[in-house]
Amino acid sequence: MGERRWRTAGSAFLRVLVVWAVSTVTMLVLAVILPDFELQSHGGDSVTRTAITAALGAGVFGLLGALVWPVLVRALLLVPALVIGLLVFFLNGSLLLLALWLIPDGRGAAAPETAVMVAAVMSAVASATSTALAVRDDNAYRRRLYRLADRRRRRRGGLIEGDAPPGTLFLQLDGVGHAMLVQAVKDGLMPTVARWLDESHRLTRWRTDWSSQTGATQLGILHGSNHDVPGFRWYEKDTGRLMVSNRPASAAELQRRAAARTRDAGLLAPDGASRGNLFSGGADQLALVLSITARRGRANRSRAGYFAYFSDPANAVRTAVSFVAEVVREIGQSVRSRLRGDRPRVSRGGLYPFIRAFATVVERDVVVAAVIGDMLAGRTAVYADLVGYDEVAHHSGPHSRDAAKVLARIDRAVALIAKVAEHAPRTYRIVLLSDHGQSPGETFEAAYGLTLKDLVRAGCGLPVSRRAGHTKSGAEARDAARDAVRSALHRPLEAEAMAEGGSDPIVLASGNLGLISFPGLPGRLSQEQIDRRHPALLRTLANHPGIGFLLVRSERHGSVVLGRDGAELPVDRLDGSGPLAAFGPGAADAVRRTDSFPHVADIMVNSMYDPETGRVHAFEEQIGSHGGLGGEQSYPFLLSPCALSEPVAGGGDLVGAERVHEVLRRWLGEFPGEAVGPQVPLGAAEDPRSPSAADSA
Repeated sequence: MGERRWRTAGSAFLRVLVVWAVSTVTMLVLAVILPDFELQSHGGDSVTRTAITAALGAGVFGLLGALVWPVLVRALLLVPALVIGLLVFFLNGSLLLLALWLIPDGRGAAAPETAVMVAAVMSAVASATSTALAVRDDNAYRRRLYRLADRRRRRRGGLIEGDAPPGTLFLQLDGVGHAMLVQAVKDGLMPTVARWLDESHRLTRWRTDWSSQTGATQLGILHGSNHDVPGFRWYEKDTGRLMVSNRPASAAELQRRAAARTRDAGLLAPDGASRGNLFSGGADQLALVLSITARRGRANRSRAGYFAYFSDPANAVRTAVSFVAEVVREIGQSVRSRLRGDRPRVSRGGLYPFIRAFATVVERDVVVAAVIGDMLAGRTAVYADLVGYDEVAHHSGPHSRDAAKVLARIDRAVALIAKVAEHAPRTYRIVLLSDHGQSPGETFEAAYGLTLKDLVRAGCGLPVSRRAGHTKSGAEARDAARDAVRSALHRPLEAEAMAEGGSDPIVLASGNLGLISFPGLPGRLSQEQIDRRHPALLRTLANHPGIGFLLVRSERHGSVVLGRDGAELPVDRLDGSGPLAAFGPGAADAVRRTDSFPHVADIMVNSMYDPETGRVHAFEEQIGSHGGLGGEQSYPFLLSPCALSEPVAGGGDLVGAERVHEVLRRWLGEFPGEAVGPQVPLGAAEDPRSPSAADSA
């Protein structure tokens, strides 16, 4: 403990010296630029003497600011805010004039209006320098967040009573699978999580639905239903709409459908906060929530979280410095990866370094600040998402050194939140959870030289790019389609069906899950209809080495799963064998559930999965992917305080995001005395479509 105090004191002393030196240089520069600001006697001084004068002036000005400024602020508490805003500049200038007057031999002088300008510049530079040096000082950062939260709490109208029931914080570590968390703890990357596992929390693995991605899982967790979400992207024939989970309009529609299905406002109603999520969860306090950003005007206050955070200049400087550092870090890591010849790899150029920095720095800082404010304001339930690991793992790999460093920084953020919780006006139970994991593997295109869309078009006999046509897979698919067409031309019914084949197929990727729809043909096409129009397509896809299985509707057997070498199993008789054997327990149930969705695609395609290596092939540019079945992506975690009941009595399997919602809702009501977090019907709470449902922290 004593060594830590000395280290902290030494670090603080070093920061003071650096700020003093920078302030001295600033004063010298201003003396050169401004004609009415002098640091020399009338006869002139040497450079050394002038520098000493600047150092004395900067030091005295800083000392006066530290000692006198708090007294002045207290004296001005009753002065109207507008008057204080005007007085600040004059008072600061007066302190500078006093500092110059105290310099021996009267070497410092400035006109009053110039003193105001010099004082303002020096204060800004000193603040920026001090904040930049404290970028990694969580204690300094926490103190600034306390001040920010205290302002919010005063606006909210006071503190929670001392006998208030405990609140609950659900902190989602986006994309961190159960196996990844266990490995990170073992490697010493997450000491906070390790301590909780030893002392206070239990770790539970749960299993996602077939669509193992944030849009489906977070919708189920926050709103209790992810029915009819077959992927991250899908096409709806009845409306002609392309749904994409991370688009504001789609997120708003998904939230509306879930609320209508459950007749429930969400997990976080009535006194909750939603931070950095795709959906609101029925919370009345929102920041960076995608589902409400499509609203126009005053109804959209989700982005107010940015303004609330960056209104503090120290926060702005801290985050800006970290943002630039992260951009440089990503560029350096990408170059080193290329020089090492790492495989697999995807492009990390263009805007990606800035996208990564936004996810790992800006969004993290804003969300953490909002969560801290929520706890210090005593909110009942908070759900927040930290997305940094997921973003980096997509491009660097889930087990890469780059992703590991992000996990270490996330652990520091968790530790900061836990430390602040000790000072909250009510006790908080902190639950860590994830929405899915990530499975590694080179992309489908990198492995086989063509995209899933290329393969589908070749199987349909449609033109493909010259590059894709020259690959082995493309050539085989094209030859199979050509043979099928020749054969069909001798059968009038098949030829007629091919002639009315409709428009080109829509091929969408959700990680290693592909969704193929034929928009020109109504309803969900059957296996027989597809075979009549595109005789080689299903055979081409099912027999490709990069594809694990297909799901299609059959007129004879209901829906069927298709695999290699002609394997065909009716969905209602799936038992985990055949094409699904490699995908582990629960795969059959996941496929059956998705098959019941109204907007399931004409052809659902899951990539291959190698149980020995854990590899899958993403149908988009990701070497760490999720969205389908296969490996770690399907197994997130739930880390809960032991004081809460077991997620599943007797340690049974926890399956599906909707079941997780039930567990979290149960936990909200587990404490001595009156229950909190009841199910709030839409009639008793604001409809999530209502503009007034949004508010800012």
